[in-house]
Amino acid sequence: MGVMRFQVSSLPTLEKHWPDLYRAYITGADGRVYPTRVEVDGTVITCRRLVSDSGRLYVAWPVAGFGTPVVCTASLVERPEPYLLAVELARGKIAQLRDQISAWEIAGMTIPPAFQEPFHEAHRLFRHAAAIQDQPAEANSLGAESLRWAFVAGEIAVKAYASQRMAARRKRSPLPPAALGCRLSGQVLDAQFEKLFTEAFTAAAVPVEWRNVEPEAGHRQWEISDQQLEWCLANRLLVCGGPLLNFAPEAMPAWLGSWSKDASNLQSLVCDYVETAVARYAGQIRKWEVCASGNTGGALGLSEEDRLGLVARALDVVRQVDDEIQVLIQIDQPWGEYQSRGTHRLAPLQFVDALLRSGIGLSAVNLEVAVGFRPRGSSPRDLVDLSRMLDNWAALGIPLYATLACPSDSRSPDPLANAGIQVESDDAHEAWSEAAQAAWVDSVLPVLMAKQAVVGIFWTHFSDGAPHDYPHAGLLRPDGTPKPAFERLQSQRRAFSKIENESSQDEA
Repeated sequence: MGVMRFQVSSLPTLEKHWPDLYRAYITGADGRVYPTRVEVDGTVITCRRLVSDSGRLYVAWPVAGFGTPVVCTASLVERPEPYLLAVELARGKIAQLRDQISAWEIAGMTIPPAFQEPFHEAHRLFRHAAAIQDQPAEANSLGAESLRWAFVAGEIAVKAYASQRMAARRKRSPLPPAALGCRLSGQVLDAQFEKLFTEAFTAAAVPVEWRNVEPEAGHRQWEISDQQLEWCLANRLLVCGGPLLNFAPEAMPAWLGSWSKDASNLQSLVCDYVETAVARYAGQIRKWEVCASGNTGGALGLSEEDRLGLVARALDVVRQVDDEIQVLIQIDQPWGEYQSRGTHRLAPLQFVDALLRSGIGLSAVNLEVAVGFRPRGSSPRDLVDLSRMLDNWAALGIPLYATLACPSDSRSPDPLANAGIQVESDDAHEAWSEAAQAAWVDSVLPVLMAKQAVVGIFWTHFSDGAPHDYPHAGLLRPDGTPKPAFERLQSQRRAFSKIENESSQDEA
């Protein structure tokens, strides 16, 4: 068994406010996530896994001004004496940032002068920390401060990258680089919300989800999906249908549970529903999200292999109905942290790669970036990690979509949300608020827009006044009034509309 040890200062105090410590994990050189058991003894953290290769530790760490994001060390070898955790996290972040800056400079990016001072300060503090590791408390304190300056430098660099990339893309075309859309919940928007929606979005996702269409076996209810589609087409919105299947816990029709151990009949039922839904909307919906949460699962107790087989079969069925339809799947937790539970063999990239290699014609991947929730969703990451994750997925060579979610409240109950999903509200995380949600949109959206591979960005649901999964993640309050995050998305749409109109006038 492989063992790595890390020493921190004042762990009894940290541990009380640090529940994410026990969700730490180690990855190999190829990025594979190893199931990791975390133990605490005094001020020493012991991480155990089945292999003894070198690896990187990923752990949520409090960084002043940045919340409690997941941070990783550099690649470390196993050794008897413990590493100083804050020092190694600073080393890992500085190395990551240097690699990223080098790649951007090669690509022609101009590094802003404002980046240099915090980056040099991070280096200076790290050198000092590394030189006094015989004084663990002082070295860890310097390491934590070095890490903070590295985060400051990283945010400056990513914002400059996004700004320069967007300027270059606007020169080539005034049109928005990615469609901006939102998922519709299980109701039709009435007239009072129509103007709000169409002012902010150019696209909509119509959730033709099996559990809603066929809550009782043999009794399919298409009325809401029909009305939503009609509304989208009347408002000239780009339409994406689905997900047809959702493999998240309790997201399949309840009656299907009796067939979960009968693979042959289960596949037959899945294919029948998918074929019926796609054929029903033939000629109206040309883009289908066939499944969600296929990589993480939880529904019907299906194994990873079973889920992969059902997803492949469902994709094949859609292609048989119409081989010109665009088909995509949604991947949740795209960083792959769910592998640390030890119940999955395939990383999210490997799950999609297996489908691509099967030759069934997967058109795109939709990455769900949902932060601030447990047990589903991803742990918070900084903008450098977000950019690198998107670049890794872009290497697949197919278009990317992103579905975003984060909460606007961590204190109040949300009776219309999925009861199995909670907002992170412990002492380790800054309280989510409407202002924090808007700030997250402001930081994340430009990075997504700057990526050539990203062709569509969707918000998880429009209003908290309709049933939804992620609590407090809507853009409208339950009373129908817009939150600040909605205004941020609306201003983004207006900015592109202004550029497009100016370009049209110049051509005229």
